[in-house]
Order: sequence, then C-alpha cells, then structure tokens
Amino acid sequence: MIQILVFLPLIAFLIAGIGNRMIGNVAAKSVTTGALFISCALSWVTFIGLINGAPAQDVLVAQWFTSGDLAVNWSLKVDILTGVMLVVITSVSALVHLYSWGYMAEDPDQPRFFAYLSLFTFAMLMLVTADNLVQMFFGWEGVGLASYLLIGFWYKKPSAWAAAIKAFVVNRVGDFGFMLGIFGLFMLFGTVDLDTILSAVPTAKGATFTFLGHSVDAITCLALLLFVGACGKSAQVPLHTWLPDAMEGPTPVSALIHAATMVTAGVFLVCRMSPLFDASVTASTVVTYVGALTAIFAATVATTQHDIKRVIAYSTCSQLGFMFFAAGTGAYGAAMFHLFTHAFFKALLFLCAGSVIHAMHHEQDMRYYGGLRKVIPWTFAAMVIGTIAITGVNYTSGYFSKDAVLFAAWERGTEASRVAFSVGIFASLLTSFYSWRLIFKTFFGKPRWSQSEHIQHAVHDAHGHDDHHDHVHADHGHDDHHHADQADGTAGYHPHESPWPMMVPLALLSFGALFAGAIFNDMFVGHHGFWNGSLVHDGEFYAALHHVPGLVHWSPTLAMLTGLTIAFLVYIRNPQAADAFKKQFRHLHAFLSNKWYFDEIYNWLFVKPALWLGNIFWKRGDQGLIDRFGPDGLSGLVGSGSGIAHRFQSGLVYSYALVMLAGVALFATWFMVR
Repeated sequence: MIQILVFLPLIAFLIAGIGNRMIGNVAAKSVTTGALFISCALSWVTFIGLINGAPAQDVLVAQWFTSGDLAVNWSLKVDILTGVMLVVITSVSALVHLYSWGYMAEDPDQPRFFAYLSLFTFAMLMLVTADNLVQMFFGWEGVGLASYLLIGFWYKKPSAWAAAIKAFVVNRVGDFGFMLGIFGLFMLFGTVDLDTILSAVPTAKGATFTFLGHSVDAITCLALLLFVGACGKSAQVPLHTWLPDAMEGPTPVSALIHAATMVTAGVFLVCRMSPLFDASVTASTVVTYVGALTAIFAATVATTQHDIKRVIAYSTCSQLGFMFFAAGTGAYGAAMFHLFTHAFFKALLFLCAGSVIHAMHHEQDMRYYGGLRKVIPWTFAAMVIGTIAITGVNYTSGYFSKDAVLFAAWERGTEASRVAFSVGIFASLLTSFYSWRLIFKTFFGKPRWSQSEHIQHAVHDAHGHDDHHDHVHADHGHDDHHHADQADGTAGYHPHESPWPMMVPLALLSFGALFAGAIFNDMFVGHHGFWNGSLVHDGEFYAALHHVPGLVHWSPTLAMLTGLTIAFLVYIRNPQAADAFKKQFRHLHAFLSNKWYFDEIYNWLFVKPALWLGNIFWKRGDQGLIDRFGPDGLSGLVGSGSGIAHRFQSGLVYSYALVMLAGVALFATWFMVR
C-alpha cells in the first residue's frame, strides 16, 4: 500500500507529462487528480492504522548503489511521523488538484501544469518516506526542481521566471549546508541510514573534528549544517527572500508548495533528526532564536503588504518561525502539531485568495477590493474560518496548536525559550491584526473596483472593444465574469462565486481548519506514546503545559483580541487612521514595507559584486584575453594572411612575372651574402 500511494503520483506525472496535449486536458486532469485522491485515501488508512498500533516498518523497494563503505537502498520508512506528513501532503495536494480544475480552466497548458503538480507531490512523498539521508536529499532536490517549474509556470512572464530563478538559487545555498551535513554524518557514523545514526547519537557526544580550521563539537556542527538546509527550504531568516516572490506562480501552487507542504520540509527534517538537535544545546538555541526572529520579521512585514497573496505568504513565513522555535525548545510534537493544523487553514486561506482573485479578474491588490462579502458570500465565509483558525480563536485548530507552541516555550524556562515566548505573543497580536486587516479591506467597506486597471480591462473587453483578448492573464485563465451597470460605481463589473471544483476544497479545508486541532490535540501533544519513538517526546513536559500561570495561559487570547480590535478600529471605524499612521511614522512604514531591506542588502552585498566580477571575467578575461588571442586572434591572423595572399592572385601574367623576378633577386641576394 505504501508503495502504491508513493508511486501513483509519479505514474500520473509520466502519463500527463508525456501524453500532454495528445491525451487532452480532461484526461490529463482526470489521471493526476484521480491518482492523488487514491494516494490520499491510502495515506489516511496508513495514518489511522499507525494511530491504532500498527508497527512502524521499512519497505525495501530496491538496492540503489554501493560505493566503498557507502551502501544506499531505496527504502520507504513508515512510522507515525511519516504518517502525519503523508496525510498533510496528499490531502492538500488532492484538493489543490481538484481546485485547479476550475482555477486553470482556460489555461492552454493544463496537462503540463497538472503533471508538475504530481511531480512535486511524488518528490515530497519521497522526502518524507526516506529511511536514509541520500534518499531524503533526492526528494529534497526533487521538490526544489518541481517548485522551480511551478513558480515559473508562466515562463513568458518576466517576474515569474525571475522568481523561479531566485527560489532555485537561494535554495542552493541551503542545500549546500544540507550536503555538508550529510557528508559529516557519514564521516562521523560511517552510514547514512537514519535509524543507525539517531540511535548512535548518544555515543558521539563530545566528539570533535576540524571544520574551517577550527576544532568544533561534531554534533553541534552537523546539526547546524542540517539547519542551514532547513532554513533554505522553510524560508527562515536569512534564506527567506524567495518565498514572497514565489507568489508569482499560480495560486494553487502557492497553496500546495508555499503554504502546506514544501516549506514544511525543513521543520520535518529538524523533527526527524530531533535526537541530534536534542543532543546539542547550542544548536537548539540557534534554532529557537532564528525561529523567533523569523516569526516577528514576517509578521511585521505582513502588516504593510497590499498584495493579498503576499500577505498570506509572509504569514506562512511567520508561522514556520513558530514551528522552528517550538522545535528549538524541544517541543517537537508541538512543532508537528502546528505544522499539521497550519496545513489546513493556510491552504484554505490561499485557495480563498485565489477565489477572490478569480472573482476580481486577476486583481491582487487589496486596495481595489471592498464590499465583496455580499457578492461572494461563500468565499467570504471560508476565508473568515481560515482567519479565525490562524489567529487562534478559541477551540479552532490554530488555538490548540499555537497555544501548545507558546506554552511549551514558556514552560521550557531557558532564556532563549522565554524570548521566543515573548516574541511569539507579539507576533500573535500582529497575526491577528494583518489577518483581520485582509478581511476588512477585502470584504467590507465600499467597493473600490473601479480604480483597478484589471477591472477596467475586463469591462472594456466585455463591451466588445477587444475581440482578441488573451485569456491567459498574469495569474490564471478566467474570463467568465458577469458585468453590472455603470451606475453602481463599480466600473460596470460584478464579481461572482467560483465554480464548484474550487468551492468543494474550500468546504473540506474549512472543516479541517475548525476541528483538526480539537480532534488530534491529545495525540500530538499528549503525555502518552503517540509518537512511538519517531521523534523526541517528553510526556511529562507536555502534561505540565496544562498548568502554566494564568496570565501565560490567557496571553495568546488577549493578543488575538487586541490585534482584532486594532484592525477593526483602523479599517472599519476610522479608515483614515492607516494613512495618518503612515505619515507620522513614514520611516518605520518604509522599513517594513521594504521588507527590512533584505533584498536591497543582498543586492548590494552579493548580486552587484557577482555581476561586477562576472563582467570582468566576461569582458576582460573571456573577450579581451581568451577570445582576442585565442580563437578570434587566430582566425583574424588567418583572415589577414589570406587577404594579403589574395592581392597576389590577380590573374595578370606580368604580376606573376614580377613576383618571380623578386623571388629570384631575393634568392640570389641570400646566396651571395652566404
């Protein structure tokens, strides 16, 4: 069963990718979507079986390769940690496949799109089922490739392929650290097998080796190298810059890759290697501080963004920070719990954003929304559910998982964990603020549609002024909108609800966003042996979370209500307050809206020097030296010589006689001198 659920997406990718337009849109979509729903069903069967006591197992697929002492098999590891990830990946992917039936309905390259989705899902499944680090790295690079293809799916759009390249390059930095970590683990333990390495960690405590000319603690160094890889894949500071730009891909891609699955690979890696991280106080402290910094950084930036997808993207970045500082404080179960619930409500928010963009004819700027709750009420209801979940309204999924993360940070009692708790509370307040800001600007107030160029083009096209309009626009392929009268002040445009393939996933994800936390709370962060040794889990520690001080217990709820209140006052009661704040604190606003100037710093520190150095090698080295004295110089010499020789080949007898006489004279002179 595990082999079927893992390899079905690969088979679907091959059928849709190779068949492409020969098999047609419907066949390609049916094959890939059907395969994913089968994999999803088998994943839930596997997960429920593991919950009910089914033993963990390794399923050998094939022997991969042997090189000296390095022997690597192709094997599928199935334990409860894998089961959680299987459910998350296949559930979200199956719903995204279904959602894409409506969202990509007019795109001419649907088979390619669905093939890429299935390829990504297969790579992610390979990553989480790997029983050794080399196989994990195969899946790790596979999701990197698939994300590159999906982010740059509209390759004719410059911003899309630029974002794809950026994601690919930034992730290569993290992957280099991951590779060094794998090399070091093999050097220290003599194997890349996960179970062997993790069981031998206690015996390696205190071991040292030389790294970059210094003697370092082996466990700490290797854990930090692995964490560099996790930072790249899970968009942690300072390797986070690719994630917001990745929103250039189609919205279903954002929901699949950058909300629920690929970006959680780093969290999964840290939890899978939890015995290694737990053995190093230094590494755990670094993970805690980096997670806390990312949580507050992304939350502050999200408060100033206007693109609806970028707000949710920075929200993803912030929530991943919560997961990492939970893991850094040793609460690996809480980190996985927040990963699990976050998959439902964040995928829901992204798909709701896609439904809004669909209704608004590709417009993504919230400044041109307003009043949409009356015309797309089902999307509005689903997005409110996602919002109350992410902000942690009592008894929703986010309430259970985020509180577990924060309480664990407090209960650990170290300096780093208490800093993470304080930062997490403030980030929770900001999360509530920017999430409700999105709701209020999008669904409340007066319609501001007439100010949008996208809407103006839509109305213009609807009145027959542009019969050759390209339906494949910047974000998706829809042009099936109804239009109202000009008198309503909305540019003659009337948004409408999305088709049923887009609404069904919203309903299912809404259920998960509301109830997944309550259903699985006792399992993920309970005192019993749910994890069954798949990660480091201290049942007594989690039992203590029920007895935190009263102020600590209520602080997440107070932060949530404070953020909601501020958003309500600023964007409903007094809409001019936001502009007044920008004018009064323009430097702070500029700092946040420019994302703490990370892109500008990287451009100055890395991009410009690289371009300068590249131009030197290109202009002076390649063209000025190698080409000049190499192929260009030799070809020029031959050309000049042939030009001179050509002058003597005139075809005139007296010219040839003159040359012969000159030759005889030179020969006679040489002979006489000698």
